[in-house]
Amino acid sequence: MANDKNKRPYSSLVVDGNEKAAARSMLYAVGFKEEDFKKSQVGIASTWSNLTPCNMHINELADAAGMGADESGGKAVTFNTITVSDGISMGSPGMRYSLVSREVIADSIETVVCAEGFDGFVAIGGCDKNMPGCAMAMARINRPSVFVYGGTIQPGKERRDIVSVFEAVGQHAAGKISDIELKDVESTSIPGPGSCGGMYTANTMASAIEALGLSLPNSSAQEAISENKRADSYAAGEAVVRLIQQDIKPSDILSMKSFENAITVVIALEGSTNAVLHLIAIAHAAGIPLTIDDFSRIGERVPVLADMRPAGQYSMSELIEIGGIQPLMKILLAEGLLHGDCLTVTGKTLAENLADVAPYPADQKVIRPMDNPVKKDSHLVVLRGNIATEGSVAKITGHEGLQFKGTARCFHGEEAALAAILGGSIVAGDVVVVRYEGPRGGPGMREMLSPTSAIGGRGLADSVALITDGRFSGGSRGFVIGHITPEAFDGGTIALIEDGDTITIDAEAKSIDVQVDEAELERRRSAWKQPAPYATRGTLAKYAKLVSSASEGAVTDK
Repeated sequence: MANDKNKRPYSSLVVDGNEKAAARSMLYAVGFKEEDFKKSQVGIASTWSNLTPCNMHINELADAAGMGADESGGKAVTFNTITVSDGISMGSPGMRYSLVSREVIADSIETVVCAEGFDGFVAIGGCDKNMPGCAMAMARINRPSVFVYGGTIQPGKERRDIVSVFEAVGQHAAGKISDIELKDVESTSIPGPGSCGGMYTANTMASAIEALGLSLPNSSAQEAISENKRADSYAAGEAVVRLIQQDIKPSDILSMKSFENAITVVIALEGSTNAVLHLIAIAHAAGIPLTIDDFSRIGERVPVLADMRPAGQYSMSELIEIGGIQPLMKILLAEGLLHGDCLTVTGKTLAENLADVAPYPADQKVIRPMDNPVKKDSHLVVLRGNIATEGSVAKITGHEGLQFKGTARCFHGEEAALAAILGGSIVAGDVVVVRYEGPRGGPGMREMLSPTSAIGGRGLADSVALITDGRFSGGSRGFVIGHITPEAFDGGTIALIEDGDTITIDAEAKSIDVQVDEAELERRRSAWKQPAPYATRGTLAKYAKLVSSASEGAVTDK
């Protein structure tokens, strides 16, 4: 019996003994049999919803994970948590809820797992915030658990994806395509289930979580509708039962070294700037002191190797065709850029997982060799200066150049900036300043995919910069700097910039400054007044009250 309870450290507290007869009675009604009460209970946290292609198939993956747990001697219990669609809410007031949903997902998984006494769980995520939300819950709860990525979407007509649509809006505004052509792009870019198809935030975070060791090898590099993805889900159910038996928890897997592995893989893949925000948040949940400066430290020695969208040419499906991220990780390990001794959810180390991985095909072009990288160091650059005394994050891929000097065009919120871009009043040499979009001021730190895509669609990606206290979609490209801290709502310098000011951005010097002397900035600061909050009650108001700065991961439990 002692050994049995070791495999049921939490569920035994809920269902064992005469005094727990009421709990067992309730569970009989949902399908438990008498013998199930002696099995490890495995929660299956599903983010299924038909409101977005990213998650519309996840109920099937949850079923497969539950079957894997049941057939390995556990007892699976499936529950749902929420998702919101970034792609649908982008550019609207609803996008304020996107980053908020990460916290709701983590909180809801914690709530159900701990309330019901699950001994372990599988968490399955599809859209952008599902993944870090699931990983935050895993780190916070610290029970045996495995993450499953819902998988990437297949390319649309002419290799289109969601970013093709956003950029087509800018092309249409510039008169480069007709109404009929825009309609064709709109209706043929999203062919079915799965997350957005480039190295955008979903695929970035799936890859990062695999590199952390929280998902099974190759979970990040599978199409949503594939037998491989269903098998991955089944295997996750099997794996969590083994982890319960072996008492392997996220705290045995997550360490500063495992986060360094995740950052290294994100850089090599030219991943989304959102990885900075999310990895810091996951590390915070695990009690590991990761900071934005760790991204700079690691970025000095890690090259960008993936020629993938949005800055490059290839889609996630094309990376899957050549073997996914496992061969890339084997290359990085051989170069001494990964810590091979980190434990993973397989029960083996990273190096052991990679030992038998075959190399990429010799003729592939998706992943560059170490001696011919896309960029010799990281594309994720942390900038500081009088605009961002506590830091900001730039995505400098090498296509945009390394310096930018231009004239400020200031906008209170995304909508005003987008209207100016689409209306043609933004010209070469401008620096579009989008403010009051930070974690507290937005609130919710909206992504700026609509304005950055409109800039690209109008042919200005190489001659116009955009800076914001908001953040960017993984699909954004161009000379863009986000996560500016302190944010405008807190009186940061970004709130004091005026139209016509000169702004200089230097990726090599890692600086971002407005060319205004300190006395003038102090005069402006004394005249500045904090605007009224966007929300005074409900979810957004609570979030704005609790949330930390972007440089601290925008977490709500500091």
